[in-house]
Amino acid sequence: MSEQNQAFVYATFPDLAGKRVVITGGGSGIGAELTTAFAGQGARVYFLDIAEEASRSLETSLANSRIAPKFIKCDLTNLDELKATFARIEEEAGGVDILLNNAANDDRHDIENVTPAYWESRMNVNLRHQYFCAQAVIPGMKARKYGVLLNFGSISWHLPHTQLGLYMMAKAAIEGMTRNMAREFGPHGIRAVTVVPGAVVTPRQKALWHNPDEEARILAGQCIPERVEMEDVAALALFLASNNARHISGREYFVDAGWYGA
Repeated sequence: MSEQNQAFVYATFPDLAGKRVVITGGGSGIGAELTTAFAGQGARVYFLDIAEEASRSLETSLANSRIAPKFIKCDLTNLDELKATFARIEEEAGGVDILLNNAANDDRHDIENVTPAYWESRMNVNLRHQYFCAQAVIPGMKARKYGVLLNFGSISWHLPHTQLGLYMMAKAAIEGMTRNMAREFGPHGIRAVTVVPGAVVTPRQKALWHNPDEEARILAGQCIPERVEMEDVAALALFLASNNARHISGREYFVDAGWYGA
């Protein structure tokens, strides 16, 4: 059996045990794997999502973790609801050590059909909530002189994609936002990093877009001709959130099998 085909085992980062972690969009896809991975480290995980059925199922499946993750239903595009949710977590957990801004939606669209309302909805679901989630946790992080912000971008805007204009704009902005946060809050012991997933195999991608032709195109563009899995993204996130990455901030880290695809 080749090393690549062996069962995937996460590295253990002892300093993550007991850390208070919030994962947005943590009930399905990459987010669910992030929830699973951080719970496996013994972190105290709160995961936010609007997909209640999938999130409740995940919560039940992880109930026997060292610290059982807690699902909170939250529409992150509703800033009042977002603010109340983080206030609840702050009161219950006593603060947030690590924020994973993962939630997003990559629905396709053509420029001719984009209305101002649709523009706002795409920015709200892919960009705005990352900023305001960070805003909610930064005061506590500053007070404790410690915090990690992992903002999730996308390889999409680094490639010649079509029908993803608004998503690509939002994801490009996230990299700029991260660099600003790293510079502004670094003196307070807060790190900010962008995680940039490539073409990750998720149930949603497989159901909607990753047909055989698309998969062949992806593999042809990657240096490593193997599909990137959700575990690959979570493994990078664990490392970047841990003290093993204590001097990593303000940068983008790709997990894309070397996909240049231009």
